Amino acid sequence: MAIGFIQDDLDLKLLVLYIMSRAAGPITFLQLLELALCDAGVDYFSLTQAVDHMVATGQLEKEGDRYSITDRGRRNSQICESSLPLSVRLHCDENLIKVNQALREAAQVQAHVDPNGDGTATLRLGLDDESAPLFRLELLAPTPEQAEVWARSYRTDPSALYLGLTQLLNQISQKEEPTHEKK
Repeated sequence: MAIGFIQDDLDLKLLVLYIMSRAAGPITFLQLLELALCDAGVDYFSLTQAVDHMVATGQLEKEGDRYSITDRGRRNSQICESSLPLSVRLHCDENLIKVNQALREAAQVQAHVDPNGDGTATLRLGLDDESAPLFRLELLAPTPEQAEVWARSYRTDPSALYLGLTQLLNQISQKEEPTHEKK
């Protein structure tokens, strides 16, 4: 059995703080576990206990199924991160690249279904680039189920809707522009 650099509960908590302070957004426990398994000294049960304790002590917050670091946790991470071996930090940083890319991409695509009192639903769609919104759109769907189908379809390829909308708007504007023919 391999022996890791993470030897005790304190080491594990420092590792969690290091990871969470570098995550681009809230992450699930399974994402955290995958990132923390960069060291052979980490296991599921000890990580579960450490994360629960860190939530209870205000170093992490849990919202739904996602965890994020608090200001207190971020301060503790900055103070203690050099206690983690460089090889562990570098391995974490390497693994965080993929997770952070996925988090950024997910944050750019919004699709929310809000059921209405009459049995219909409003589907709210949005697409952002790194600095500003590209578009926002609200659609009335006949049922919440249909709105969920549309939302899943949109999440699969959000740029297709954006491209389709811009092409449609260009076609309409070209039809409306008077043609100036030379005689």
